[in-house]
Amino acid sequence: MKSPFYVTTPIYYINDVPHLGTAYTTIAADVLARYARLRGADTWFLTGTDEHGIKVQRVAEQKGTPPQEYADEVSAMFRATWPRLGCAPDDFIRTSEARHKAGVQDLWRKIRDRGDLFLGHYEGLYCVGCEAYYTEKDLKQPGNLCPIHGTAAETVKEESYFFRLSKYADRLLALYEKNPTFVQPTSRLNEVKSFVQAGLSDLSVSRTTFQWGIPVPDDAKHVMYVWFDALSNYLTAVQEPAERRRFWPASVHLVGKDILRFHAIYWPAFLMAAGYADDELPKQIFAHGFLTYGGQKMSKSLRNTISPADLAESLSPTVGVDAVRYCLMRAISFGQDGDFSIDDVLARYASELGNSLGNLLNRVQPFAKVVPSKGVTGPLEADLAAAHAEGAKAAAEAFDAYNPTRALDAIWTVCAAANVYVDKSAPWAAKKRGDDARLGTIVATLVEELEALSVMVAPVMPSVAAAMRAQLGLPAQAGVVGRDQWPFAAPTRSTGEALPGGAPIFPRFEKEKEQELRARFAPPPEAGAAPAAPEKAKTPPVAAPAAVAPAADAKPAVTYDDFAKLELKVGVVLSAERVKKKDKLLDLRVEIGEAEPRRIVAGIATSYAPEALVGKRVVVLANLPPREFGKGLVSQGMLLAAEDDAGIRLLTIDGESGPGAKVR
Repeated sequence: MKSPFYVTTPIYYINDVPHLGTAYTTIAADVLARYARLRGADTWFLTGTDEHGIKVQRVAEQKGTPPQEYADEVSAMFRATWPRLGCAPDDFIRTSEARHKAGVQDLWRKIRDRGDLFLGHYEGLYCVGCEAYYTEKDLKQPGNLCPIHGTAAETVKEESYFFRLSKYADRLLALYEKNPTFVQPTSRLNEVKSFVQAGLSDLSVSRTTFQWGIPVPDDAKHVMYVWFDALSNYLTAVQEPAERRRFWPASVHLVGKDILRFHAIYWPAFLMAAGYADDELPKQIFAHGFLTYGGQKMSKSLRNTISPADLAESLSPTVGVDAVRYCLMRAISFGQDGDFSIDDVLARYASELGNSLGNLLNRVQPFAKVVPSKGVTGPLEADLAAAHAEGAKAAAEAFDAYNPTRALDAIWTVCAAANVYVDKSAPWAAKKRGDDARLGTIVATLVEELEALSVMVAPVMPSVAAAMRAQLGLPAQAGVVGRDQWPFAAPTRSTGEALPGGAPIFPRFEKEKEQELRARFAPPPEAGAAPAAPEKAKTPPVAAPAAVAPAADAKPAVTYDDFAKLELKVGVVLSAERVKKKDKLLDLRVEIGEAEPRRIVAGIATSYAPEALVGKRVVVLANLPPREFGKGLVSQGMLLAAEDDAGIRLLTIDGESGPGAKVR
């Protein structure tokens, strides 16, 4: 990664409190900043609050509070929230700060002196919620309703300074053509290009009907349009002290898709008008999608009842923050709309964090208190090294492309490969037969792989990474400018170094705890919606013979001889993938101690992500006849599972029982 690296969030408007949507963007920026530091980049991470405009003035008036006092109060809430979510911005800028005001006025003068600001009169439609001007064709009819807020736009008529936005249409289109990654994802770039190609009107950039804003230089009856003021923060924040100027231009502005036009059209045009060359403009605008909670669009009432920081702290005082960060980055493809729910958090905490990553660390502890000597390696170690190299490379490429979702997918393939390595290498068997040399090689290999994983998960889960490293006898990770620490290959540990171990990082939740969390953080019914009727018991999916359907009446008694006919074995999931055009089906390869892994098709895709299953010890009914699902899809066994209204949960085996062990 090139140095320096400068990442920003939007500065958040203070007419409301921090919520899940603002947390999503800020956590993503923090993840990218932490990754950049691991890669040795000179890094700067900026966030802050947008405090001017008629919307803030009106809210302050409703509360009977001076605007500055109200801004101080709400801005402090934002500043205090980010550390509670593991975010560590290098700077927090406020648009009411003197440094920002001076910087914005300087930018105004540069544009004015180059002839791209002129005085006129504005008459048109304005959405206070968006702080944006609209034409009738942009609004929903009838009623001139804002497409974002659904409220009627206000008619505004006043003297205004205008920015010659129309002058920069051709240069903007040339910029997009020359730099096709200027706006990402590509679908958003196409939206921006279409908007510019349809024609740009000159933009009103001052107001006289209110005073809560930055005064226009040499004309104090005008205050600047809030977007001219707000967008400039990315530049004003790195002007003083002078050494910060090395971070300009920004590497990436992370924004929500609803404010893309301001960032991808207005902001570069302002900079062009101030004399900035194309290579001095921000390098990329990345627009992510909208975030819902439990399928509902976020509202003020929901924001007041579900705080991401409260959710994190309720999950766990030690790793709850990292669990929320992980789920936000993993569950929702970055750049797309997505839903976040307490059910998803609990499922991923148990399967992906607890059973996959946490259990991998726990599996080392019974075998060594110091790093053993690593002897002769073989095919299993070679397979793990190859899987590691492929996954680490893919994860780095995804982080470089600002896609933490894909990065985590790749990292979890490495985690899965390490779990498969444990199952195949069977350290418990080496210990039982007294093969200390082989046991040492297995444990040393795992210790080195876990060290590498502690680095790879650190951008998303810094506290978990630190806890892993403490149990592995390693110091905390710290970025060093110019030093790339990304583990493209697993590191080498010295023989005899201590392995302190410790309690499980992801302790299991009792059922009562899960119920409490679901009840507390379930989204309330939408306004006007009738309470949901209780869901009827689900029938088992056709492809999940493993999931026994709940019965209204008790089954007839069976004899011991009948039960003895069932061949139940411990199986280890080696791979899992979705079946195309079959939303409920997963296609698994499960090792049960035979010459070849069994292919088992199960209808559990609504309850498990494929990668979360790899490495799990499951119970397989092995003596069923093959079952065909069409198009060559044949299942050679059944997984045992339980099912209730919460979904399907596989029966799994604790401990180190080897593949093929009999279940009695």
